[in-house]
Amino acid sequence: MKPANLLFFLSDNHARSALGCYGNPVVRTPALDGLAARGTRFANAYTASPLCCPARASIATGRFPFQTGYWDNAIVYDGRVPSWMHRLRGAGADVVSVGKLHFRSTDDDNGFSQELAPMHILNAKGGVSMLLRWSDEEPVNRGQWELYLEQSGVGSTHYQEYDFEISRLAIEWLQQQAAKQRDRPWALFVSYVSPHPPFTVPQELLDLYPFDRMPLPPLFRPDERPQHPSLAHLRRIMGFQAMDDEAALRRIAACYYAVVTHLDRQIGKVLRAAEDLGLLENTHIVYTSDHGEALGAHGLFGKANLLEPGAGVPLLLCGPGVRAGHVETVPVSHVDLFPTIVEGAGLAPAAAESDLPGHSLFHAASRTAPVFAEYHAAGSRRGVSMLRAGPWKLIHHLDEPPQLFNLDADPEERHDRGADPAASAKVSELERQLHAICDPAAVDARARADQRAKSEYWGGNDAIRKDGLLVYTPPPGVAAEVKATGP
Repeated sequence: MKPANLLFFLSDNHARSALGCYGNPVVRTPALDGLAARGTRFANAYTASPLCCPARASIATGRFPFQTGYWDNAIVYDGRVPSWMHRLRGAGADVVSVGKLHFRSTDDDNGFSQELAPMHILNAKGGVSMLLRWSDEEPVNRGQWELYLEQSGVGSTHYQEYDFEISRLAIEWLQQQAAKQRDRPWALFVSYVSPHPPFTVPQELLDLYPFDRMPLPPLFRPDERPQHPSLAHLRRIMGFQAMDDEAALRRIAACYYAVVTHLDRQIGKVLRAAEDLGLLENTHIVYTSDHGEALGAHGLFGKANLLEPGAGVPLLLCGPGVRAGHVETVPVSHVDLFPTIVEGAGLAPAAAESDLPGHSLFHAASRTAPVFAEYHAAGSRRGVSMLRAGPWKLIHHLDEPPQLFNLDADPEERHDRGADPAASAKVSELERQLHAICDPAAVDARARADQRAKSEYWGGNDAIRKDGLLVYTPPPGVAAEVKATGP
């Protein structure tokens, strides 16, 4: 493939279902819908892990958490494992990031030539309360429920201000690049914090979404959804209460969609600048999000689960060699981005990349391997793994019953067939495929051992409890909001 530049947009917490091009009739996302029209939309794309830091580490390295040991929001990417950024920079490209990275520190060599206004984990320490998972003494994550219920409304946040700065710096860098008029290839990674909560938005955006017209999330009532002990534990640890307040759910949805529209406007600004500067003719454009957002579905908010709302992500690709207006239904993964970016830069795979689990998205239609994902952080007593093969999706819970869904027949995961005798052969088949990828019990043991060691590094469980719970990572220059742990 002829070498091309790269403009990579990453967002935080954007549900696959919350874009017009993915069939949502309410949300307004004209810039992203325009990207889908000029390129390929991947209808069944998945994060490698439904949590910020492990997801971002997998995007960077093209490897799953069980391969790298980046398990949670405290054991995070540190430049130790080669990234696609290292690969492109080593081939002579300018590789620049703007915005949220959520790695350990800029002091590490993360692979970028330059990091502009980077946002990493707080104090190179991050969400250490997640480390308590190893000891079965994990505290209830106080503040998450309130983040959705109490802070979804009119106002402004430091996150949106940070997004504005990210757009400004990205456009400024593109202008400088255009002025250089040189042939050296470039890659610009533009990473926004939206639509991560809090969903506090200006009235002008909220006016686009009248509350009474907002859809309700599927399966938000307990008697409507499949019950599973792993999800019951997750709801308890996250402090989620039974939610049957339809007015509150519609308000939260309106505020979330408003933040999504804010994000879309920022991406649109950068795209228009790049086009006006003549920089898109030989440039691949990628858009995805690190993980999804449940928004009340299955009685959950946020991520941290392998159901479709948490694990499913939007993924758009356009530029030279990419089919325009195409929808690819073959399931794909974030780990596919590393080989895609390398091929798009006109580079041959290196010997060290021969064991990467991903496949280039330029050839997604021929992909036959199942899609894998895993989770080893807050709210998981033991490791949780997912396998998507064709229409079938297995969620494997250590020491707990498996879940099985046929997503063609049941896209909202209303009917768990994990205990259905008629589906036992399919469960066994998918479990064999899962074990061909990794041994979930051995992986969980390694994750828990690493988390225990990191807990001891930070002074042990008592010291971590005194630190309190980090509600969300603040942008550069803003103080963190921390909630006390305990009953």
